[in-house]
Amino acid sequence: MSNTDQTPTPATITIRPNGPLLVQGDVKVINSAGEEIDRGGRVAFCRCGLSKTKPFCDASHKAAGFTAE
Repeated sequence: MSNTDQTPTPATITIRPNGPLLVQGDVKVINSAGEEIDRGGRVAFCRCGLSKTKPFCDASHKAAGFTAE
């Protein structure tokens, strides 16, 4: 059964303490060229601004000691 035949899984966004925004479920990530980036239904977006793979998290926040209110 293809993904289009299944009931969509609602997307959830979880704010990880002192870490990224974790998005899970049926969500499309589209780049600036209009191309879909397949992240397998789970993506972590950087909040610290230090990731070398922006907008995605690469765990740079850990070494930097990033904290969020």
